[in-house]
Amino acid sequence: MNEKLDLIPLPVSVKTHDSVFRSPVLPVIEGGSVFQNEIDLFKEQLCLYTDQSGAGSRTENSKKITLVMDSSLAAEAYTLEIRPQGLILKAASPAGAYHGLQSLRELILSSGRDDGIVLPCAEIADYPRFPWRGFMLDCSRYFYSTEFIKKIIDALSLHHINVFHWHLTDDQGWRLPVQKYPLLTEIGSKRLEYRYRDMYSGGFYSREDIRDIAAYAASRHVEIVPEVDLPGHTSSVLAAYPGLGCTGGPYRVEDRFGICEDVLCAGNDGIFDLADAVFDTLAELFPSPWVHIGGDEVLFNRWDACPKCRKRLEETGLTHSRELQSWITVKLARMLSERGKTAIGWDEILEDSEQYRLPEETAVMSWRGRAGGLAASRLGHRVVMSPNTEGCYFDYRNYGHHEEIGRDLVSTAAQCYNMDPAGPEMTDSEASLILGGQANLWSEVIYAGKIAEYMIFPRICALAEALWTPRDSKNFEDFKVRLPVHQKRLERLGLLQYRGPLE
Repeated sequence: MNEKLDLIPLPVSVKTHDSVFRSPVLPVIEGGSVFQNEIDLFKEQLCLYTDQSGAGSRTENSKKITLVMDSSLAAEAYTLEIRPQGLILKAASPAGAYHGLQSLRELILSSGRDDGIVLPCAEIADYPRFPWRGFMLDCSRYFYSTEFIKKIIDALSLHHINVFHWHLTDDQGWRLPVQKYPLLTEIGSKRLEYRYRDMYSGGFYSREDIRDIAAYAASRHVEIVPEVDLPGHTSSVLAAYPGLGCTGGPYRVEDRFGICEDVLCAGNDGIFDLADAVFDTLAELFPSPWVHIGGDEVLFNRWDACPKCRKRLEETGLTHSRELQSWITVKLARMLSERGKTAIGWDEILEDSEQYRLPEETAVMSWRGRAGGLAASRLGHRVVMSPNTEGCYFDYRNYGHHEEIGRDLVSTAAQCYNMDPAGPEMTDSEASLILGGQANLWSEVIYAGKIAEYMIFPRICALAEALWTPRDSKNFEDFKVRLPVHQKRLERLGLLQYRGPLE
């Protein structure tokens, strides 16, 4: 191993020594009740890759991994000392301890020797640059299984990714059960599958599925941020409840991709009854303080022609139908606030909001380049950077070759690595509002879990380092040296990976 231990993301500080730690089995792990979840999970994560026949043995000569509470450290920080006689991991919180154990998990996955666990002795001090280190999975265009979602969440947590943005609704399928609106899943979760003749595809996650995945993520210190797209991308809603549209239908759950002109009717108060029930469901099932409300790619021609929407314009004192989106967004944000939740939306929610301004606490996710994030920070909003122009769209090809999987656009690992959520063009006050960044995997052309893995890895490794490692410590050439070792770890986790050019 090199002096950085080939860890990804690169820790803040690493000091290596000439000696090594050896153990024929996973050592005894001690840490008290505050870290027991992290200890139990760490052993479970490694059980397939290490001999645990002696784990937990307390013989006199047993080597140990000792977890120590250190309140002087930051919330997600940890220090790890690897000595010949044992390991000491210090953290101020379970989250910090988990990150430290994941770095240790990487090293053990690389050990893989017949004589047990062999680790280079070192001292590591580590903490994240940004608090929001995210990944979004679109489960509307393709319905991924709960088992696959868990596999991805576990792999994300290995890289200290701590936000799983779960895109649950769109034109092509509604995946969230809402008891007051049963047709959302009875009708809205299924569509004609364009790849097969006269065949329906889809599905939805039960309340038990969602609670199970949320608990699984929480145990790995990954926060699930659910997204329900409103008021556009709602063909699946209109197919189930056509009275919520401007024309009354007929509508269908779309089997086409792209932007659809039918959206929720801005002049119909029933759309807020729907939002009430949806938000109650989200508040019950997801502990995160955030709810993503979408807000992107709304077309306004239906509102232009709709008598109810024109009447709403008069009531609100607005001039143009496109301004109704900001009126809707403000109402949705306030409804979430009443439930103790904070709204976040795509950067379109900033547009035409002069009269109905977003509540200051509403956050903006900038996807159409960086401009939306810059504008939001200058207005005092918190921002998550996810620019499709800088490597963050994982449905784009890994490399610009026509044989590569993905849309006919390119997001390279180098772009991911060089994406800086708080770039030098920002003032200090603007940069202070940047929560972090994330990658997005839209699934129009990603119709299998294995294809999704190929699109995620190793680009998420590059983005994880962009969001965790201090700016001055980043070096893409060094990342490329460490990556082959790391990819062998991912192979042991059963993850398919892209292996072509990285830039």
